[in-house]
Amino acid sequence: MEPEEQQAPRGEPRPGPSYERAARAPYGAADGPVHGPGAAPVHGAGVAGLSRAGRAVVAVAAAVVVLAVAVHLAMVFLHVAPANTLSKKHGEAIDDYVYPEFEQNWKLFAPNPLQQNIAVHARARVAKDDGGTETTGWVNLSRMDGRDIDHNIAPSHVQQNELRRGWEFYRGAHDDKGKPLGLRGELSETYLKRIVMLRFGRELNGGTVERIQVRSATTPVGPPPWSEEKNDAKTEYQVQPWWQIGSADLPGGWDQ
Repeated sequence: MEPEEQQAPRGEPRPGPSYERAARAPYGAADGPVHGPGAAPVHGAGVAGLSRAGRAVVAVAAAVVVLAVAVHLAMVFLHVAPANTLSKKHGEAIDDYVYPEFEQNWKLFAPNPLQQNIAVHARARVAKDDGGTETTGWVNLSRMDGRDIDHNIAPSHVQQNELRRGWEFYRGAHDDKGKPLGLRGELSETYLKRIVMLRFGRELNGGTVERIQVRSATTPVGPPPWSEEKNDAKTEYQVQPWWQIGSADLPGGWDQ
C-alpha cells in the first residue's frame, strides 16, 4: 500500500508548488528563473553589465591608464639606463619629465652608501638703520626642513630635497678650494643664495640683509651597537666665503 500523503497540521497552510520550486532553485534565484526572458537582474556583473556606451568609456579609460604607465616606466628606464641612442637624442625631454618629482637616487645602496649626516648652516650680515651692522649667529637650515618633515605624512619635495640638492649642486660645481667651475659654478651660487634668502627674508633683525655666508656641518654616522667598528663622531665644518646680496639673489622680485 502506498503511504498516505502527509497532511498539513490544521490551521497551517499547505506548501504549494511555488514554494517547492523556490526550495529547489539556486540560492538567490527564488524570485525568478536564473536564465531566459524575465530573469531577475544579476548584481555584481561588472563591466559586462554596463551599456555599450559604458563599456566604451571603461575601455578608453583603461587604455589611457596603460599608456600613461608605459610612458612613465619608459622615461624612468631611459633616465637610469646607460647612455644610448634614445637618451642622447631626447635627453632634455627625459630630464624635464623626471626632475624633480621622479628623480632616482641610488646612494642608499651599494657600492657607496652614505655614511655621513650633512647639514647646511647660514648666517647673515645685516645693515642697521643707524648705520651699524650686525652678524647673526649660524642658523641650521637643514634642521628647519627636518622639523617640517617630522610627523608629516606627506612632506613636499621642496621640504625634503631643495636645500640638500642645492648644496650637492654647489659642491659638484666647485673645486676643492671653493672656486666655481664655469657657468654651472656661478649658477649654483645664485641658486644657493636664493634658497637662503627665502629662509631669511630681505629684512632681518630690524635691518637689511647685505651679505650671507654658508657652511656645511658633516657628522659621521656612528656604527650600530653590535659592531666593533669605531669612528670619530666629530663634526667638521666647511665654511664658504661671504656673498654679497643683489637683486639677482632675491626670489620673487623683492623691492630693493
